[in-house]
Amino acid sequence: MSDPKLTVLEKLISYSALRQKVISNNIANISTENYQREEVKFNDLLSEGINSNLKTTMEKHFQTKDLTQADSSDIDVVKDSNPELISGINNVDIDKEMADLAENTIMYKFAAKKLQEYFRTLQEVIKGG
Repeated sequence: MSDPKLTVLEKLISYSALRQKVISNNIANISTENYQREEVKFNDLLSEGINSNLKTTMEKHFQTKDLTQADSSDIDVVKDSNPELISGINNVDIDKEMADLAENTIMYKFAAKKLQEYFRTLQEVIKGG
């Protein structure tokens, strides 16, 4: 049986790694004519999963999707169909890509640190300390 916290952190690490590749690809293609930037769609599912700890007391309350049940099919790489040519060549905005890269790096470091803490605690429990 797996701990739901561990499952969420593993999925967050996977999401961040994929997002890193997509952002890097966008930056690499900043000078490619007619290139359409790509982005990873998972945030809606992530925010729903974070809020899934809320208890519903009435049947009319909204139900949220359980993030621990998400799989790789819930993460999509989609093309940005915005026709605006930001750089004059394509729709890649280097400032946005760099901001997204910084945000993603922080998210990845957070998840990695929490995973490290989880396993350190688990190791202490096993050792009996």
